[in-house]
Amino acid sequence: MMDFFRRLISAISAFVHFVIPPREWRFVVIVLLGIFAGLGFYTLRISNAVSYLSDQPETCMNCHVMSPEYATWAHGSHRQRAVCTDCHVPHDNVIHKYFFKAKDGLRHATIFTMRTEPQVIVMKPDGVTAVQENCIRCHANLLDGVSARDVTGKNYLHGEGKLCWDCHRETPHGTVRSLSSVPYARVPQLPSVIPSWLDEFLRKSQNIK
Repeated sequence: MMDFFRRLISAISAFVHFVIPPREWRFVVIVLLGIFAGLGFYTLRISNAVSYLSDQPETCMNCHVMSPEYATWAHGSHRQRAVCTDCHVPHDNVIHKYFFKAKDGLRHATIFTMRTEPQVIVMKPDGVTAVQENCIRCHANLLDGVSARDVTGKNYLHGEGKLCWDCHRETPHGTVRSLSSVPYARVPQLPSVIPSWLDEFLRKSQNIK
């Protein structure tokens, strides 16, 4: 046991010695860490990162490209009962739900940042599974004698059965979903990422009221 603790202390000491920079480099390292920390916090702020912990539908508008989906949901009957996450993330347990949100959110953020978003969003296999399970979860009392009750996203992808929206094609987003289909949709807009003091300074410098 004593030998284990000696090795542990030795490993910690070696790690600390490795991490702490030489005395002549410490000021530079502290400045660089401050810059990276500041950029990190600023990125979290402008990406509205905290909103992803919630289930607010407006969060899905952070990436701008969800206008058709938001507008069609806002004018549909599902708006009275369900939000985006009720349908598009798993609800079997909390860990799976937030893991799915993190995985999908990172993929969406990457696509949007690289500006490679498609005109029409098409669900990936994991999304198909989640939506099908949630259709059955919410409408279970209406599915007695309906064969779709036994269809999951996985067996559908293997050619077994039909999904709920193979028949209910207008629910809830309609059949016209491209970005160009709703150019004037009234959807939430993101606030400016420019701080108010900087925006005011720029306006004054350019004589803009």
